[in-house]
Amino acid sequence: MLPVPEHFVDTSVDPNVRGFIHRPANPTEDGLVLTHGAGSNSRSPLLMALAEAFAATGVTVLRCDLPYRQIRPHGPPRPGDAAHDRGGLRNAVGALRKTVPGRIFLGGHSYGGRQSSMLCADQPELVDGLLLLSYPLHPPRKPEQLRVQHLPKLHTPALFVHGTRDPFGTAEEVDSALRLIPGEVRLLRIEGAGHDLGFKSTEKRDELMTRVLKEFRALCD
Repeated sequence: MLPVPEHFVDTSVDPNVRGFIHRPANPTEDGLVLTHGAGSNSRSPLLMALAEAFAATGVTVLRCDLPYRQIRPHGPPRPGDAAHDRGGLRNAVGALRKTVPGRIFLGGHSYGGRQSSMLCADQPELVDGLLLLSYPLHPPRKPEQLRVQHLPKLHTPALFVHGTRDPFGTAEEVDSALRLIPGEVRLLRIEGAGHDLGFKSTEKRDELMTRVLKEFRALCD
């Protein structure tokens, strides 16, 4: 049985880092910061399952609340929140780096993944790899509003996990966007899944975790 995740708080930095840390029973030297989408928080069932899956392989995982969520318990981020949220992710990486001596990875679902990728486009040496779940390529039904401006600067190795029925980006749109990225990229398609990656289907949860772990290992090992 995995150890119970501990509350994690670091108020020595601004923005603060708040969330939960999963310390494996048999740790490797690697760590992963995970964060949530626009309408969620660090207690997201998808993030919890991913954290437990990575911790089972020896990775220390910090799943954190973005700064906007620390300020407001409900609702989406506001237009002016993004830079502050990226600062929070940078601080979370720094906090985890004090805990583990090896490689550090960064990932998130939807908005959290987008902010992670934007941060790494500006700071390519920050982490050793990215895990981007359901990247929100554009708002639903607004394919003209592409969120790809930073992708040509992204050199951090990245795994994109995307459902083929995700309204935030079709398979063709995702393929086109990934061709903009100069760094190493892998794409894991989840057939028939929407923005939740099919996680709400309980019979597919274990399969999803297994596939994500396998593809992320292939990217980073």
